[in-house]
Amino acid sequence: MLETSNLVTFNGLANSSSYDAFLLDEERGRLLVGAEDHIFSFDLVNINRDHKQIAWPATPSKRDECKWAGKDLGKECSNFIRVLQPYNQTHMYICGTGAFHPICSFLEMGKRAEDNIFRLASHFENGRGKSPYDPKMLSASLLIDGELYSGTSADFMGRDFAIFRTLGDHHPIRTEQHDSRWLNDPRFISVHLIPESDNPEDDKIFLFFKENAMDGEHTGKATIARIGQLCKNDMGGHRSLVNKWTTFLKARLMCSVPGVNGIDTHFDELQDVFLMSSKDPKNPLIYAVFTTSSNIFKGSAVCMYNMADIRRVFLGPYAHRDGPNYQWVPFQGRVPYPRPGTCPSKTFGGFDSTKDLPDDVITFARGHPAMYNPVHPIGGRPIMVRTDVDYQFSQLVVDRVEAEDGQYDVMFIGTDMGTVLKVVTIPRESWHDLEEVVLEEMTVFREYSIFTSSLFLLLPQQQLYLGSGLGVSQMSLHRCEVYGKACAECCLARDPYCAWDGSECSRYFPTAKRRTRRQDIRNGDPLSQCSDLHVEDRSVYGVENSSMFLECSPKSQRALIYWQLQKPNDDRKLEIKRDDRVLRTDQGLLIRSLAQSDTGIYHCQAVEHGFIQPLLRLNLQVIPAQRLGDILPGLSSAGGGVGHSPKHRLWYRDFLSLLDHPDLNSVEEFCDRVWKKERKQKRVKTPNGNSQGKPDSTGGSNPALRPKSFE
Repeated sequence: MLETSNLVTFNGLANSSSYDAFLLDEERGRLLVGAEDHIFSFDLVNINRDHKQIAWPATPSKRDECKWAGKDLGKECSNFIRVLQPYNQTHMYICGTGAFHPICSFLEMGKRAEDNIFRLASHFENGRGKSPYDPKMLSASLLIDGELYSGTSADFMGRDFAIFRTLGDHHPIRTEQHDSRWLNDPRFISVHLIPESDNPEDDKIFLFFKENAMDGEHTGKATIARIGQLCKNDMGGHRSLVNKWTTFLKARLMCSVPGVNGIDTHFDELQDVFLMSSKDPKNPLIYAVFTTSSNIFKGSAVCMYNMADIRRVFLGPYAHRDGPNYQWVPFQGRVPYPRPGTCPSKTFGGFDSTKDLPDDVITFARGHPAMYNPVHPIGGRPIMVRTDVDYQFSQLVVDRVEAEDGQYDVMFIGTDMGTVLKVVTIPRESWHDLEEVVLEEMTVFREYSIFTSSLFLLLPQQQLYLGSGLGVSQMSLHRCEVYGKACAECCLARDPYCAWDGSECSRYFPTAKRRTRRQDIRNGDPLSQCSDLHVEDRSVYGVENSSMFLECSPKSQRALIYWQLQKPNDDRKLEIKRDDRVLRTDQGLLIRSLAQSDTGIYHCQAVEHGFIQPLLRLNLQVIPAQRLGDILPGLSSAGGGVGHSPKHRLWYRDFLSLLDHPDLNSVEEFCDRVWKKERKQKRVKTPNGNSQGKPDSTGGSNPALRPKSFE
């Protein structure tokens, strides 16, 4: 990727790591990145051009306190930037762990790019309830209308987890403290604002997190994924839940593969969430990445959700503990009015503030924060599953791409091995039945590096930005040149970014009208798109009883290689079966010991989507071992084979190197070259200057001395 200029990498500073917090500043054309003790500003076009940085380390006294508290001075007692949010037209709001003493400040950027301002304000404030204490703790934040919503831990020991709203003109507000029904050791993933209606009073904040199951809930499941919601205009209660959320509700996010006998394979460890915006801002499509918490097997999955299903669950029954075993059941009693979780607005009920809500609504909300029904994914199952591989999914961004035959969602999935999968989902009969096509698997970082929460998509520039513990990388969303130099290969790739333009596989532009452009994402059928399916012909030679490797590999990762052999003077093509002597690999065919019967034309074909694409024809000629002496004079041993003296082995090595020469088109030419090389080595000077073994006057070789060549 580096050699083809598809990847630009900023190798991090020696005294910094954890390039975690990303913020896109499109107006100024910059990408802001928060790391250990530093804030960076990168050029969006090329991150290695004109980058700026500000050092913001923890104070020596805070580092000392952190060390005295038993924390690791080198790995924990630094200022890890965890909050990086736009505040107004000229400033960003940033917070860091501050060596287990969270701290916040403002970052001045200027109003325009030409202002060229990038400096940290001299005023600092307490970051409690905004940034985590521990850099290893998962947290999430969102700043809207001057108010910061954060899901984080609020104490040094990491025991008091809460969802906070700070800054702004209102009193800080949070979730109920030390109540496992509200939050039970949560790890926050992301926070999003999603409108409920056209009335801004109904706007809701949605939080994605994972937590330990509540007592008696989902026996055997230690971790479950959650989606939580609360009203943006929630001001807390008047007599109860004062300065606490009164509209907080949560539901379980399901992502499982249905199994036999009703036993599902659950993916419970929520890793990342991406909201795909639509024309209707009230109904984004939600993509979520999960892994397993099971000790039995390792796996990852991607599930899709729509807001209609999520809202239906939040309008359904509340979870309630009842019965002799005190189990969780759906609440069957009377639900107070207005329904708990409803925002105070003119749309529903007419209440002006949550402080005006009746006491029975507040009491019910305090005791019933969880919904009974889970949110199921679209189609009832994941759109992508990976098991029994040596990596797990960690991050996800999605791009909706316009192609010749419709719109397609392309997923870029980061793994914990530092690789990125590029995957397109293609509807078969409907959006509930999707085909998953892996376009590429790319290694982005040279060293092993776990992806952190920093996989960022920038659509205008068609760039993907990636962060890790080592630094930041930037890559193009499309790399059409990797799909080969033939129309069929470009079409079979099924990459919505790419199309065959008549001469090469190149970037597809929906607005360009070119008759020669060929693209078929849904079916990947080159027969309907390509008229010039070219097949390469090559001749190769091998020696009897030696090994031979016939190289042939498809460009597409999904294609299967199919080999056939056509014997001399025979029109039939026979499938090559795998046995002890013949090994088929992803790169080609290995014949461990050549026999005379292996002579013939080998047809290498790629099979994909029911389409058989001829890739290569190899004409293999097997040279009998007993006739090597005819080619290499003086090398035959008494037994008729190749001698075992150093001289013989040297000749045999030269023979094989010449045999593999790409310019040799026939055995006749090979024999001629070997003979000329031998005659040249035999010419020696005599003391009187005359040479012995001189060739004939025409400069050619003596026909009587030529070795016999093969027919």
